[in-house]
Amino acid sequence: MTASMTREQGVELLRQMLRIRRFEERAAELYQLGKIHGFLHLYIGEEAVAAGSIPALMNDDAIVATYREHGHALVRGTSMRSLMAELFGKTTGCARGRGGSMHFFDASRRFYGGLAIVGGGLPVALGLALADKLQGRARVTACYFGDGAVAEGEFHESLNLAALWNLPVLFLCENNLYAMGTALARHQSQPDIAAKARAYALGAESVDGMDVLAVELATRRAVEFVRQGHGPFFLEYHTYRFRAHSMYDAELYRTKDEVNAWKQRDPIVTFQQALRAAKLLQDEDWDNLNASIAAEVEDAVAFAEAGPWEPVEDLTTDVYSRTVGDQLSAISQTPSADR
Repeated sequence: MTASMTREQGVELLRQMLRIRRFEERAAELYQLGKIHGFLHLYIGEEAVAAGSIPALMNDDAIVATYREHGHALVRGTSMRSLMAELFGKTTGCARGRGGSMHFFDASRRFYGGLAIVGGGLPVALGLALADKLQGRARVTACYFGDGAVAEGEFHESLNLAALWNLPVLFLCENNLYAMGTALARHQSQPDIAAKARAYALGAESVDGMDVLAVELATRRAVEFVRQGHGPFFLEYHTYRFRAHSMYDAELYRTKDEVNAWKQRDPIVTFQQALRAAKLLQDEDWDNLNASIAAEVEDAVAFAEAGPWEPVEDLTTDVYSRTVGDQLSAISQTPSADR
């Protein structure tokens, strides 16, 4: 606990982590009840990363996230109502019900996904940062990705180009030790991910991703480094997800003892204890936090339940390409000499 932290700052960090945890716990229940369909990747256990890092960014900075992005969107400020509605597939969702769990999107807050392709957000982040650099805007693009993305070509290409072009990108690796069900040491001959970033001439640092204060301090330093024009920076957050990779994951690749050992470092529990020890949190504060968040979650569920489904006749709206049938029909009507 830092001596300069105020009660308000500490309680807010705790509140954001609790909001993520309660939102996702409720989402898991609704999934099992058949209210939410498709994939659902939970962030439970990793809340300190989103809660500690996103407040270090300014409103004009961009965020590119992965398919495990519920917490990022919540902390960024997208309403819980629109996020829950998106999980339900309702038109009142942040992506009008078309994206679901893996594709949260909020352009008004420069939150560009929710991207389902592993490593797919890295080149997107480069494009956003390049645009800002060419326009002379003092912005930072924060790109979140998991340790599994390190095995993708986009990872190496993006770090290389970011360094070559001196782009204002903050690479944020949420290393939870497993790429789906594959342990880091089983797919990387060099498991030190920060070392890979240094090989591309990036400044890099590793930080305890289960400690929200460590996350916040490291991220603020990194954001300032990038914003001052010193080039891209790489942060690796050592964290752990307490739940399976997704709701369909049998979780046969790790032991219960390992999971339980990591739960002893639950970022919410440990930070709550630290706040209490510093006399920055009282029983009344904790009770009020839980009550207000529970009300916010249930309000979001009610909003999602009441939201309309997209009419069937609108399903082709905003679809860029023609159907395969239309394309084949057009080809068949084109003279062979013009094809």
